[in-house]
Amino acid sequence: MNYSETLAWLYAQLPMYQRVGAAGFKKGLGNTEALAAALGHPENRFRSVHVAGTNGKGSSSHLLAAVLQSAGYKVGLYTSPHLREFTERIRVNGQELAPDYLVQWVEQHQDLFASIEPSFFEMCVALAFDYFAAEQVDVAVVEVGLGGRLDSTNIITPLVALITNISYDHQAMLGNTLPEIAGEKAGIIKPGRPVVISQTQPEVAGVFTAKAEQEGSPLLFADARYAVRPSASPTPSLAANFTAEQVVEVWRDGAPLLAQVELGLLGDYQRLNLPGVLATLDELRTQGFTIPEAALRQGLREVTRLTGLRGRWSIIGQRPLVIADTGHNEAGLQLVLAQLARVPHRQLHLVIGTVNDKDVTKVLALLPREATYYFCQAAIPRALPAAELAALAAAAGLTGQAYGPVPVAVAAARAAAGPDDVVFIGGSTFVVAEVAELYA
Repeated sequence: MNYSETLAWLYAQLPMYQRVGAAGFKKGLGNTEALAAALGHPENRFRSVHVAGTNGKGSSSHLLAAVLQSAGYKVGLYTSPHLREFTERIRVNGQELAPDYLVQWVEQHQDLFASIEPSFFEMCVALAFDYFAAEQVDVAVVEVGLGGRLDSTNIITPLVALITNISYDHQAMLGNTLPEIAGEKAGIIKPGRPVVISQTQPEVAGVFTAKAEQEGSPLLFADARYAVRPSASPTPSLAANFTAEQVVEVWRDGAPLLAQVELGLLGDYQRLNLPGVLATLDELRTQGFTIPEAALRQGLREVTRLTGLRGRWSIIGQRPLVIADTGHNEAGLQLVLAQLARVPHRQLHLVIGTVNDKDVTKVLALLPREATYYFCQAAIPRALPAAELAALAAAAGLTGQAYGPVPVAVAAARAAAGPDDVVFIGGSTFVVAEVAELYA
């Protein structure tokens, strides 16, 4: 098989959750453990950091990888889903997995797959771990795919676990209450291994405390140690003058620690992720990693260049200002929309699409009534048809129309917007994945 044929074969093996939803989700670690055993347990041949959470786990994983790379380490990074290309999921020092490696690996293990019948995601995890072991990485940052306790990545025993924000998402598989969802995320806490919680959330703090006590794991709520505050900067009067930068001050235990720290990720919500990242790096220092301040600053500043992260408050155009962000659940969208409201603009244009297994009414209730909407659908089976989304939006009091494919909706919004307007593209990771400018 060539690369495209290999991908098609992979996607056909219990179709991936990314494309079809719950039908592509298989609970349990049995298949992953069987694959790992047949491959000689590659997960035991590299050190790792495990990252779970509802919102922020992807950004936090990339920030950790970028800082560790800047400190001179050879760093594996496993994340999901990918935006455009499968190989984005598996990187070493920012370099994506080579397509030829994927083709050869799948070809080499056909008999193994026939005997175990793993899902798409289970194969991806086994591939990533086998690759990191072969590459002899110093450390791998491994992002949980869905949940934690029964996620395929949970066969690793990390140096430290990081759990970011907990909010409502994938309730059908993870539970209908925040404590239930937190319980699934807490499943990555391993006996005696330290765990960092990015944000203290009263509804779920007890879940993490109880699990850490049960496992004998040191626990730290990072926001009790670190505070991250925006540096003072002039507020732009027009969208056309909006500056693509974020500078913060870091305080530790109530005292100033770092001034004028440049963040390469622009969303306000990154200030909620940063305490967890900093506390995780502290824990790695106690375990022998050398991470000087210069490496910390470089990694935080150059994260997109070092790791290739896209789609987090990405500014892809000026006059009009065009922003794309993958935030897609209630909590994520609330933070994004709050920041969007603070961007000066004459008129707001929102290109929005979503998937068919979300409670769309809750998302629509968050969206601003004064904006003009361009409803679209991503080119995946899970996408909610644009016309159906437009009808639901009209019932919720939003003004706009359906445009079908993402590129058509984006083009219409940009054509209608004036130089002091703002165009926002989001609602779904899969909508953002089709924005060509992210890959320019």
